[in-house]
Amino acid sequence: MTNIWTRRNFLQQMGGSAAGFALSACAINANRAPQSLSESAMSIEQVVKPETLEKPNLTIGYVPVNDCAPFAIAWEKGFFRKYGLTVNLSREASWATSRDGIIFGRLDASPVVSGAVTNAHIGAEGARHAPLCAAMTLHRHGNAMTMNKAMWDAGLRPWFEYNGDLAAFGQDFRRYFDNLPPEKRVWAVVLSSAIYEYFVRYLVAATGVDPLKEFRIIIVPPPQMLVNVRIGAMQAYMVAEPWNTRAITGNDGIGFTFAQGKEIWTGHPDRLLGVMQSFIDENPKTYRSLLKAMIEACRYCSNPQNREEVAQIISARSFTGAKPKLTRPAIVGDYNYGGFDGKDRTIRAADTTIFFDIPPNIPQVANAHSTFMWRSHSIWLMTQAARWGQIKEIPKNADQIAKNAWKTELYREVAAEMGIACPADDYKVEPAEVFIDKKAFDPSDPVGYLKSFEIRADRPTQFYLA
Repeated sequence: MTNIWTRRNFLQQMGGSAAGFALSACAINANRAPQSLSESAMSIEQVVKPETLEKPNLTIGYVPVNDCAPFAIAWEKGFFRKYGLTVNLSREASWATSRDGIIFGRLDASPVVSGAVTNAHIGAEGARHAPLCAAMTLHRHGNAMTMNKAMWDAGLRPWFEYNGDLAAFGQDFRRYFDNLPPEKRVWAVVLSSAIYEYFVRYLVAATGVDPLKEFRIIIVPPPQMLVNVRIGAMQAYMVAEPWNTRAITGNDGIGFTFAQGKEIWTGHPDRLLGVMQSFIDENPKTYRSLLKAMIEACRYCSNPQNREEVAQIISARSFTGAKPKLTRPAIVGDYNYGGFDGKDRTIRAADTTIFFDIPPNIPQVANAHSTFMWRSHSIWLMTQAARWGQIKEIPKNADQIAKNAWKTELYREVAAEMGIACPADDYKVEPAEVFIDKKAFDPSDPVGYLKSFEIRADRPTQFYLA
């Protein structure tokens, strides 16, 4: 019997999934956040006295994926306490609740997906419109695209096996894609109007597939990705680790890693430390303390000697609750892409997740480090919001919006107090070699960059006369 999904079938299937999602969300929101500091954290010397801060008691969110590493380390190693902060960590069910918790005042700070801060200022479709801000990047990379077994069986392979041949991958992808019925053309990401959605659209558009017309992107919280692939509700997803590693053969066995996000854009920002502008205005000393604690935590995570320990710490039930074999690959850098032919596709790399120090394979800028925020990256995100029709055009005051949302100058001040040098500029050109399609990005000409893409929301419509 032909497998045809009607709208009724789809709704019934998703209804069943929703019930499971609700139970999963309840489990995540249960009181599983860490409750008490370790002895070592309690014994750390406080360099900032709580009574000197406007708001020393903070509620800070985190999502139970590898991205929580800096928060786990700041908690376990006492960096919050060192800078005068008493923190209540709040375990969030999704990236939407992490973002919205800040906007609606339930959280003082929380990690947000790159794109959420910029798009909150430009009012991109699907984004909350609010004065959301960030002064530091929590990490770069650490995410990946997972494809299901059917895509493997159709001949698709991890990107590195194509040796940079985008046309060859495009041919394989198009062949698989053209044989799918429309209702099966579904990819999932964790948040709309954010970098993972842009990466999915960017990749498939580079192969000639129009993501605005030819398939759907749905929003699914990280813990629900695997079950949705297993039941056939979607074919692929992009998410933070460990949910890609968990999918491969030897773990859940439902898919393989096509590419890490770093292979779409090497050096891209992944998570930012989000706060509201009002929090910065009302609590300037507290905010500086928070930045220092998180910068110190990121530096700790970055040290190769600490990475095994970091992977172990975030495996605790209070953080990811995942086994170390799942958290370890993206933290330590022994990353297995998986597959269904018995081959070992483990690649060791220093840039699998970047917390502070910039590995030498990435184009170097003097005094650059991962937690420094390039405002040019905010401009790139605006080009993608415009490319996919989430805003009508790149804002005329894009530079001012980037300045309002990405607090680079404030970061420089805090970093200087910690003896950390920073780049002198706020903007930089992204060279062609860092993007999968070898198209350079010059932030001084975002409109020209946008118009250089043939597939985009505002491309001219062609009419043909018989």
